[in-house]
Amino acid sequence: MTPELEQTDPVPPASGGTSKDIDDFIYLISHDVRASVRALLELPQWIAEDLEESGFKIEGPVATSIEMMNRHTGRLDRMLVDLLTFSRVGRMQTVREVNFNEALDQVLEAMILPTGFKVARALECENVIMGDRDVLTLFDALLQNAVKHHDRTEGHISVTSTFIDGAVALTVADDGPGILPEYHERVFGPMTTLRPRDEVEGSGMGLANVRRIATHYGGTARLISTPDTRGCQVEVRLPL
Repeated sequence: MTPELEQTDPVPPASGGTSKDIDDFIYLISHDVRASVRALLELPQWIAEDLEESGFKIEGPVATSIEMMNRHTGRLDRMLVDLLTFSRVGRMQTVREVNFNEALDQVLEAMILPTGFKVARALECENVIMGDRDVLTLFDALLQNAVKHHDRTEGHISVTSTFIDGAVALTVADDGPGILPEYHERVFGPMTTLRPRDEVEGSGMGLANVRRIATHYGGTARLISTPDTRGCQVEVRLPL
């Protein structure tokens, strides 16, 4: 496929600012702004309800405008949630031995998996030391990435873990359209999507959060080329 790359230019950190300062700033701004965004999500619905109760039928350009407001405000809300997640990697949680099987079960139970999609697992290595919330964020981002960018109504996702060179290698593979090798590094950038956001809803923070979690715990995250023209494999390596 020939994807269209969308990316919001990141704002450079202020001179002398530390990573923690920047994370704190992102957290505070995202948290406070989201309160206003939540109100903006509800206001169009209240206006529509008031108009209908007054006898005005919502249709035509007015209905289109309200739907557009809801879509864009919802997109902004998701972006703020993902920015909050990005700023909290490695923080505000307990770092302990976590179980991959239990984390995967919890994520699958919470997310809405499309009817035609199946998830298979082969977790040779089940336990790793990391934040109890970060492991959930990791699985959620990897699975959402596989589902969201699939181009068919049915799909197969495999989740595997094994020991490689003294590290735990967690791999999530799908049979979707795949990603061209020239984009393998770019997709890990914050606010980066390979398709216009009007086609695939998302903040472009999923794989950015995956890499941030991996590097926080001394590991790596990368895309692995597949032998077929289709399919994508994301590998996360974490030290034992």
